[in-house]
Amino acid sequence: MSLENILNQKMVNIFNALGLDSKFAFVKVSDRPDLSDFQCNGALALAKSERKNPREIASQIAAQLEKDKDFAKISVDGPGFLNISLADGFIAKIMNEAAADERFGVEKAKNPRKIVMDFGGPNVAKALHVGHLRSAVIGEAIRRIELFAGHDVVSDVHLGDWGTPMGMILAEIINQDGDLSKTESYDINQISAFYKKANIRCKEDEAAKEKARQITAELQNGNPEYQKAWRHLRKVSVEAIKKNYELLDAHFDLWLGESDAHETCGKIVEMARNRQIAELDDGATIIRLSDDKKPPVILVKSDGGFGYQLTDIATIKMRYDDLHAQEILYVVDKRQSLHFEQVFEVAEKLNLAPDTTFKHIGFGTVNGADGKPFKTRDGGVMNLEDLINMSIAKVRESTPTADEVEGFSAQDIEKMISQIAIGAIKFQDLKNNTASGYVFELEDFAKFDGKTGPYIQYAIARINSILRKAQDAGLKFGDIIITNQEERDLCLKIAQLNTIIARAEAEKEPSIISDYVYNLAQLFSGFYNTSPIMSEADKTKASSRLKLAKLVRDILKLNLYLLGIEAPEVMLKAEAKTAA
Repeated sequence: MSLENILNQKMVNIFNALGLDSKFAFVKVSDRPDLSDFQCNGALALAKSERKNPREIASQIAAQLEKDKDFAKISVDGPGFLNISLADGFIAKIMNEAAADERFGVEKAKNPRKIVMDFGGPNVAKALHVGHLRSAVIGEAIRRIELFAGHDVVSDVHLGDWGTPMGMILAEIINQDGDLSKTESYDINQISAFYKKANIRCKEDEAAKEKARQITAELQNGNPEYQKAWRHLRKVSVEAIKKNYELLDAHFDLWLGESDAHETCGKIVEMARNRQIAELDDGATIIRLSDDKKPPVILVKSDGGFGYQLTDIATIKMRYDDLHAQEILYVVDKRQSLHFEQVFEVAEKLNLAPDTTFKHIGFGTVNGADGKPFKTRDGGVMNLEDLINMSIAKVRESTPTADEVEGFSAQDIEKMISQIAIGAIKFQDLKNNTASGYVFELEDFAKFDGKTGPYIQYAIARINSILRKAQDAGLKFGDIIITNQEERDLCLKIAQLNTIIARAEAEKEPSIISDYVYNLAQLFSGFYNTSPIMSEADKTKASSRLKLAKLVRDILKLNLYLLGIEAPEVMLKAEAKTAA
């Protein structure tokens, strides 16, 4: 069990022995670390039902806690706050147990759930842009957190491959080539160019727009010529999309798209009509929502095509029927919140996924220095691949070449540069609250100091260096003991790991882990400056600190992994020409 849960169990036992309601028997990290390590506010909550002064209740609890040798000091302050300070030996015992556990004391979910995650959402025939960054990075972090928590997770990229843009591209190819015979010779760059021209043409020409709609309808109704061309467009696009996601190390179990839900869309329409939930309105089939201020959901448009929301509604049914989803998470731009409110309500009206919970995890935009969505110098939308290449180039500026350092090949250095650059991009994103937008700072994001990815990676590389030196010197790991305040503070921070991961999972908020890993790295720096390892004459202390350093290294690596970030074994700085 984790430290906090051990303390909670001790509190439950005492509350039960005193005849107090144990639902208030829990501790939290102290708001006043100068006074105590933990606090319990249960006495205040019990005062009314017990008809006693909360200080009196707290004193009763304190009297029982004082009998336990795991506590160094118990005090009651204010109206009935119970302050709890732990014995150093107890903290050290918890640390040694964590170091021996492959999960470092982090508990698995008692009731694992089947979770389907929908993130990515790229459109076929369009290059991934900076707007796709957050969906991939946040989605992948949450996926890893849920898996580590013990849940069964299936991730789906949910491609946009079946709407009007498909008809627009096919119409543009026909417009330029006369027919679709050359379609299968086109690569992703040529296909993207067709889409850009089609987009401009359809904005300027109503007839072109109508032609695109007509082709889309025929495609969806099974026109063999259109479907053959569409399959090539989809195949080439997916290959290009996968390369981008591989760079970001974002993993998808399923590569399904809107097209895969087409048949189910028809079933949803039939179901809604049979249950008399749908109605005709100006030629369209719609479902009105409980809040009449919200626009109704259009199932079938007046031209006979399926509505925008219907695909997501049909996909819910498929995820319940085929994957047995108990929870469905959508990591999508928060500007789509109304869309998901509509989709979720219709799914509930139709009882498509009984007892399944739906959650839209809406994220803010990636912005430039002007506070507006990040763009290229010429004002276009920044491609994701270009952003990654810019970041790699920035990291390369402060990294030595293979000629400047010994023992590293050019391939080794390029791999390290990529790990640092991708890690820096991800950490800059994930250190922010998901719902908030943030400014992408190319100048600062890859610094080795401050709240950055490279700062955490460098802390890990620094500990790796210590472990190598210790091995060369024959220094062995010993039991962790606490001999100074810096060691104590570091251990108490390590002990928060279970609570941190549980919070990040419950709130679907990776920034909770980003904050924790940064603070842990800072505390390690303070510990290392005051608690020598290799130069410590007392071998018992040195061996203890070596084990504590390794525990910190392993926990830092775990947390970076949960954020989707790799930790290089070694980090090189150009100005120093040395390795850590």
